[in-house]
Amino acid sequence: MQAADKRHQGILAVLLSPAIFWLALFFIIPLLIVLVVSFSKRSLLGVVEYDFNLDNYRRIFSDAIYLRIFGRSLWLAILNTALCLLIAYPFAFFIARQSSVWQNVLIFLVMVPFWTNFLIRTYALIFILRDTGLINNLLIGLGVIEEPIVIMFTQTAVMLGLLYGYLPFAVLPLYASIEQLDFTYVQAAQDLGANGVQVFLRIILPLTMPGIVAASIITFIPTLGAYVTPDLMGGSQTFLIGNLLQQQFLTVRDLPFGSALGFVLMILVLAATMLYFRMGAGRTAA
Repeated sequence: MQAADKRHQGILAVLLSPAIFWLALFFIIPLLIVLVVSFSKRSLLGVVEYDFNLDNYRRIFSDAIYLRIFGRSLWLAILNTALCLLIAYPFAFFIARQSSVWQNVLIFLVMVPFWTNFLIRTYALIFILRDTGLINNLLIGLGVIEEPIVIMFTQTAVMLGLLYGYLPFAVLPLYASIEQLDFTYVQAAQDLGANGVQVFLRIILPLTMPGIVAASIITFIPTLGAYVTPDLMGGSQTFLIGNLLQQQFLTVRDLPFGSALGFVLMILVLAATMLYFRMGAGRTAA
């Protein structure tokens, strides 16, 4: 028996070795390089000097500017995640309750945006929201307003762009979770006298919590590090951590400080992900 177990473990190791090799080559090793650089310093000529120090991390946590940028990024990520869930959950529930034909059609429509480059979709939204865009021209033509509403280059524009870009990411895992829900539990609860709110809070919500957790993670992580949307739709008014990273790596050429920012962001994402998983596991068990 032990010999068979060892043989199976050996076969498993051989099968996993290519994945482990590529994971180490393209993820673990680059991550270690970035970690080493984050403890280095930048010379006057912009060259990385490998002199171990904590100056980059001290600079992040001692400067109020960087803390505000992290706080703003975290707030927008949480807000966008909440809005995506509020919109995507009823829509995913509606899709799951349709016939198989209509489910396929609606899921197809949800996936259509993925066929277009994210940058192109962002520019399309800019053409709609700008001062001479579709919304302002329509409202002015109907006589609702006399002057264009300023939407672009505000935090509102960034929120609309993030919501528009990441909403499909929330719909798909929610639909997958709700579609697997056994609605006989709902019928049993209703037969026992539970009202709609009680059925949702005590039956539907706990059973679909894995989908909520997955949708939250898939939405929160890319939103926290978003760069394109804040850069194109927020301008200087909404400077987020993704824009700060781009500035440090490509403009200022301060690779050590940019690496430190990236590691702090990664730790923040990992902490949020672990919190989401723990919350989801706790509610599912309850």
